[in-house]
Amino acid sequence: MPATPAWPPRSSPRLFVDEPLAEGAEIALDGPPAHYLLKVMRLAEGAPLTLFDDRSGDYAATVVAADKRRLTVRAERLLRPRDEVPDLWLCAAPIKRQRFDWVAEKASELGVRRFVPVATARAVVDKIKEGRLRAHMIEAAEQCERNALPELADLTPFAALLADWPGDRQLFFCDERGGGGFRGALRAHDGPAAVLIGPEGGFTDEENAAIRALPQAVPVSLGPRILRADTAAVAAVSLWMAGRGDWDGK
Repeated sequence: MPATPAWPPRSSPRLFVDEPLAEGAEIALDGPPAHYLLKVMRLAEGAPLTLFDDRSGDYAATVVAADKRRLTVRAERLLRPRDEVPDLWLCAAPIKRQRFDWVAEKASELGVRRFVPVATARAVVDKIKEGRLRAHMIEAAEQCERNALPELADLTPFAALLADWPGDRQLFFCDERGGGGFRGALRAHDGPAAVLIGPEGGFTDEENAAIRALPQAVPVSLGPRILRADTAAVAAVSLWMAGRGDWDGK
């Protein structure tokens, strides 16, 4: 007998909805999500899709009503629960818009639990648009089949970040002035962690000293080459994921 086709098909759209999902729940969609499903994907009544809500997991769903600008979808059954993600924060000084959007996108793809923009003295950007950053995270999760989005923190002043730092969380401080090897640091420090990436101009002397004075701070090097801030963020998260995260295939 031929195998029963998978449902929903892997080629069907996958969409984030910011509402709690459950079997039988119906969600009315309009605006950009409806435009995407109706005009780009050309879904009609009865079409399958996958929904996720960053709360419960992925649901197989069906379009139950559609017109020119709106559609209603119904969650049919749970496909998989919300992913467990490693307990890693990415704390990074804002950089130019497109490059910081890219960092947020990659944080979502790589499985970061929390993304914290940090206002530092030399940051060339002093404001962020949370809605745009979150949209990039959502799009990355939709495309890469993640169903757990990073928590996005408000832009946090540097001094406040250190003053409120949790006592049980290691802070791997990527210091261009010199630090220990990342692999060795990972062997010595287990448990909840964060990576701190400075701005394009680096940390000031005062900021550098304040970080090093934090008992949980672990200065690390990213190798012999100078990296741009966005590259350093992705490199550091990747190193942590390889050493302490979920990249061992289990």
